[in-house]
Formats: sequence, C-alpha cells, structure tokens
Amino acid sequence: MPHTRLRLSTEEMRFRAIDAARTILIEEGPQAVTLMAVAKRINRTHANVLHHFGSAGELRRAMAEMVVSRAVAEIEQKVIEARRNESDLREVVDITFDIFEKQGLAALVSWMVVTGEREGLVPILEAVHTVVEELGEYRGAPLRQITHILVLTALGEGLLGESIAEALDLPRDSARQTLAHQLRVMRGW
Repeated sequence: MPHTRLRLSTEEMRFRAIDAARTILIEEGPQAVTLMAVAKRINRTHANVLHHFGSAGELRRAMAEMVVSRAVAEIEQKVIEARRNESDLREVVDITFDIFEKQGLAALVSWMVVTGEREGLVPILEAVHTVVEELGEYRGAPLRQITHILVLTALGEGLLGESIAEALDLPRDSARQTLAHQLRVMRGW
C-alpha cells in the first residue's frame, strides 16, 4: 500500500516549516537552516518548502518575524507592568537576553549580516521600532536610548557572553545585572 502524506493548508505548512527552522536554529545554528533540512524535519520535499518560501533567506526572515513578534508582545507587557508598579526592568533585560541567546536570534542576526541577507533584518528592526513607538516615552525615560543599549547588549551577550564572562572570571549573569542597574540609573529610579 503506498504511503501518503497528509495534505496541509498553506498556513499549517508555513507554521510547521518555521517551527522546524527555529528548532534547527537553536540546535545547530543559522547555517544549518536550509530548505532541505527543514523539509526533512517535517517530512516534506525540498520543492514543497521552496514553494511556500521561495528561498532559505525568506524562510529565515519568516522565522525571525515569528520569534520577534512573540518576543515583542512579551517585552511590551513587561514594560507596561514595570511602569505600573514602578519596578526595575530586570525582567525585560532577562527576556530580551533570552531571546537573543536561547532562541538563537543573536546567531540568526549575525548570520544575516555576515551573509548579506540584510533584508531578513527588516522584520526585526520594524518590530523594535513599532514597540518603541507604541510604548512611547515615560516619565522622561529615554526609551530609544534604553532600547538601543538593550538590543545591542543582548546581541553581544547572545554571541559571546558566556565566553567573555568566563575569560573575565565573572558570574554568567554579570552583563544582565550591569545592564539592569544602568537602566535603573537612566530611568532615575
């Protein structure tokens, strides 16, 4: 009896492919996120994945968009809570650092820059811009500068944080602690 695959809607196919790509990114790095690897992971053909994305670059872009959209919603909620409770931004720092480090965004962004896939950065940059615009300034806090420092520090930490902390004989969360302290100072709390 011939083996037949369940036919998936376009939306379900894209979701499965993006989710598989994200898993590959976390486990193996951005260079391993190929159409062939994703197709194998979801038991589809290379042609099928190509049909839904057009290129590996577009697949990585869609993956970045998914990761960032989820992250932005979580970060925005934590910022609103911090404003309401006048608490510090340590949770926002932790969420942002985890996205870059544990969700593979630092490696993906670096890969896009190094390989010239700068178009893949567009959803990331747009998401950052949008959340800053939606949150707006608060009690004179320089939100744009805070976001700039937070994102760049999280990117660096995601790439080299563990190695640098070890080389300097610092606790692993040293950069998080330092940045959270600096953000408290910038906000005047």
